[in-house]
Amino acid sequence: MTMDHEPSGVPAQREGDAAVSRLDLGWTVVQMRAGERITLDEELIAAYQAASSPHSIRALKSDLEAFDFWCRRNNRIALPATPETVAAYLDARAGQGARPASLGRYKASIAKLHQLLDLKDPCQAELVKLRLRAIRRDKGSVQAQARPLRFKGPVRDIARDSPRGLNIRALLDACGDDLTGLRDRALLSTAYDTGLRASELVAVAVEHIVEALDPEARLLEIPRTKGDPEGEGATAFLSPRSVRAIAAWQAASGIVAGPLFRRVQVRRYKGRKAVPGRPIASISGREAWDLRKTLPKKAVPARTEYDVGDSALHPGSIGAIWRTMIRKAFERGALMDLTLDDVSRLLQGISAHSTRVGLNQDLFASGEDLVGIMDALRWKSPRMPLSYNRNLAAEAGAVGRLMGKMN
Repeated sequence: MTMDHEPSGVPAQREGDAAVSRLDLGWTVVQMRAGERITLDEELIAAYQAASSPHSIRALKSDLEAFDFWCRRNNRIALPATPETVAAYLDARAGQGARPASLGRYKASIAKLHQLLDLKDPCQAELVKLRLRAIRRDKGSVQAQARPLRFKGPVRDIARDSPRGLNIRALLDACGDDLTGLRDRALLSTAYDTGLRASELVAVAVEHIVEALDPEARLLEIPRTKGDPEGEGATAFLSPRSVRAIAAWQAASGIVAGPLFRRVQVRRYKGRKAVPGRPIASISGREAWDLRKTLPKKAVPARTEYDVGDSALHPGSIGAIWRTMIRKAFERGALMDLTLDDVSRLLQGISAHSTRVGLNQDLFASGEDLVGIMDALRWKSPRMPLSYNRNLAAEAGAVGRLMGKMN
């Protein structure tokens, strides 16, 4: 069933009217300048919303708002858009530094909106396809890769070599025993063991942790992942190291159910030295008379109070937590072979995805085949694991082995 959509407070739009119409599609509100009457298929839109993840809907909303803003600034019609408008928009975003992968997403979002509104898709035009291909040819299609966080750092033999450089073992050892430190140790250890993405990591609940054959280890049930939109579920391994870290965090935080990794609010209060009492005669006439000024004051020690939230961490906070842990580890001398300049340079590439990339590379370095790596990290396609291992593969390849023997 289709119906005309005329929200309250917005004048009804006439055929051919180019006025700005407010389209509320349930999952987003976008200002679009339309050259024709828009008919909404409410059932189709509801079905799309039910079939899409919240992350996909947020991304679509963000892309469409950016496209509409550009159209209004450049006096273009966003809905329905012409192939020339879409091509010009992609050129403009490329000029602002957007990578081809991002441009492909913008194009798909514009196409999806037109499909949902039963409008002609301008992105199918050969002009749009050729323009995007030209941008890829000019800029290249290689995506920026998150800097890996490997367990022992950039080592060849992860079983025998000692940790060096930026490594997870040093970050775990440098975590404090306060609530924040206990949470961060459990969070990082779990992230590395499982290779979870940020949205999957913050969704971990106490109820998802189940017993394993190894009495010191545990299994983590993963109800839903990016590659599993229908919720078939998956299982990951939690090492005894992670189990101990999680147990310490739970004991200190009192978390027994619900989200495992939560916000920790820290409040620090300054201390005060003891103040001796003053005789009444020492209070001058210029001071207001107050007996409290004559009483001694005890010393008050500095203290820190912690509050653990009820809801899970936000996915966007994970990368910031990793970077804070790296800074603290360096300040505490845990990254002894790195200089301040090294740390500043390395921090630029750290993101929430760094643990996933690091685990991928450690599995490759330990001799696991592609099938095993894809299964462990729940990948449907070999493209990304091969991309993450490209540099390691070059070192382990024929030329790398030959140069190693010559040295």
